[in-house]
Amino acid sequence: MRPRTGLPLAAVAAGATTLGYASLVERNRFVLRRFDVPVLAPGSSPLRVLHLSDLHLTAGQRRKQQWVRRLDALDPDLVVNTGDTIAGPDAIEPTLVALGPLLDRPGVFVFGNNDFYAPRPKNPLRYFVPERRPVFGRPLPWQELGQALVAAGWIDATHVRTTVKAGRHAVAVAGVDDPHLGRDRYDRIAGRADAAADVRLGLTHAPEPRVVSRFAADGYDLVLAGHTHGGQLRVPFYGALVTNCGIDRARARWLHRWDDRTWLHVSAGLGTSPFAPVRFACPPEATLLTLTAREP
Repeated sequence: MRPRTGLPLAAVAAGATTLGYASLVERNRFVLRRFDVPVLAPGSSPLRVLHLSDLHLTAGQRRKQQWVRRLDALDPDLVVNTGDTIAGPDAIEPTLVALGPLLDRPGVFVFGNNDFYAPRPKNPLRYFVPERRPVFGRPLPWQELGQALVAAGWIDATHVRTTVKAGRHAVAVAGVDDPHLGRDRYDRIAGRADAAADVRLGLTHAPEPRVVSRFAADGYDLVLAGHTHGGQLRVPFYGALVTNCGIDRARARWLHRWDDRTWLHVSAGLGTSPFAPVRFACPPEATLLTLTAREP
């Protein structure tokens, strides 16, 4: 009798093909998303916000660097970076090269958990089970990264309330340190958002509901976050398997209502950990958010 090996071999072949696609093709298939967000006063001119997140940049990722540089052609009025920018101690100069002309535009940023500590190898199944005792990789030069971005003209919004002139608009911005590591101290920026500004933006790396809800309660129009990678491995017609934070799976990426006033945009990000270089049904992305006038 001949052994029945057809189905197992087909399954192995399909799995190998999927893994090859996820690791070699999709994780390098950079995509620009576009969303309109009606948060400006009636009659206002649009405001273009480029949202970057989770670059996880290493020195050798030249294709990603070049793709990010080309985003300047979108002519954004404001650039927002919600963290996890570097993935190694030698990535700061490549980050500045990647951002390049975008650094000449108004920009604000906060840090993510992987800006503080380098990624480390771990069992991929641990991604589906919260770690009781996180084990960190070696420290990364996050302070040097922040100093370089500030020297280039961007604003570190970590536990800061400020107003940025972007295009024709005054943009109130407030941000927190990374909630994933428990570094957020929202009380430092608590209080009603600036009513005199044209629009109010809240920044956080991880879209933890406790943080987003406080921004919403204080009157912020739009909260921008990253961290989730959109699930990174998504199942068609089901979506993200996990979010790696407290946000629900349905809002693991893209633009959603948080409540009747506040919008939430979660970027699926532009990178992955060097030790999990795969994406499936969730290509790396940046987002151009066009803030538009609300209906009268």
